[in-house]
Amino acid sequence: MKAALMERLKNFLHREDNRSLVGIPASQEEIAKAEQRLNVEFHDDYVHFIRAFGGAYAGLAIHAFCNGSSLGKETVVDLTLEFREQFKGLPFAEVLQASYVISMDGSGDPIIINQAGQVCICYHDTGEIKLLADSFEALIEDNFYEW
Repeated sequence: MKAALMERLKNFLHREDNRSLVGIPASQEEIAKAEQRLNVEFHDDYVHFIRAFGGAYAGLAIHAFCNGSSLGKETVVDLTLEFREQFKGLPFAEVLQASYVISMDGSGDPIIINQAGQVCICYHDTGEIKLLADSFEALIEDNFYEW
């Protein structure tokens, strides 16, 4: 991820009043175990983010292994396995098997990173997939605003 974006995130997330928005940085061991369990390879931008901030707020809740307290306890592994099981009969089930869930929208639809590194949302009520951003970095650039 671009240094300027990471610096903005760091300045925002490390403010005293935002402590509940940042988790504990992910270890290489946690990342390797999760990739193996989910049978995926996390994309570099996502790894860079979670190695710096853990599960944290960046315009939307980004789940990792140890999330900021206001994000909830669900890990990227928990979310991915839960949605794979829940949606195994839907048209995007195959895509979900090769992707990982990093967030959810307000309706409970999973936000995933697919094999190509694109960020998509999977609508459970229609079974369709919509591209949100060409990369994790682009997703954050489009959604993150300091307050």
